[in-house]
Amino acid sequence: MPGLKIVRLVLWGLVAAALAFGAVLFAQQRSGGDVTLLPDVTLGAPFSLVDHTGAPITEQAFSGRPVALFFGFTHCPEICPTTMYELSGWLEQLGDEGKDIAAYFVTVDPERDTPDVLAGYIGAFPRLAGITGDPDGIAELARAWKVYWKKQPLDGGDYTMDHTASIFLVRRDGTLQGTIAYGENPGTALEKLRRLAAG
Repeated sequence: MPGLKIVRLVLWGLVAAALAFGAVLFAQQRSGGDVTLLPDVTLGAPFSLVDHTGAPITEQAFSGRPVALFFGFTHCPEICPTTMYELSGWLEQLGDEGKDIAAYFVTVDPERDTPDVLAGYIGAFPRLAGITGDPDGIAELARAWKVYWKKQPLDGGDYTMDHTASIFLVRRDGTLQGTIAYGENPGTALEKLRRLAAG
């Protein structure tokens, strides 16, 4: 019957959609726990930490200007240095067009990432500033940005950190424009930053 055929097609369509959604969630978890965030929401919370020079820094540093924000750690073998290198390069390409964008690297490993360690790391990436400080303060900040992070033990007593691998793009009014995913097309990422600067 035609009616039964239509029902079957609809059901198979729903199954396909569910499988696709599950695949997206699985890929996000595999890429560092990234989650899809709706744009135009306000994230963050008041904080009192220190930057890579040891100077105090608060949420006021994010106020009234576009912000690119990335959570990572200096012992990260691939994702963090690649992301920082790319972000630094994109900001350089924008030139004066992107001069108002403030870019921050927030450590999720403050036990190892002291201001001195951060300063040495950040020095390789022009236009970026580092944020570290009290572990509880860092944890509160990460939670306020819906960031996933988890310490993972390694052989020999060392450890690594799983963490969200996206760059948060925040407008001047504090609302989320969106994110740049790890491995995103460079042209797409650059256009997102261009829109952020112009907003």
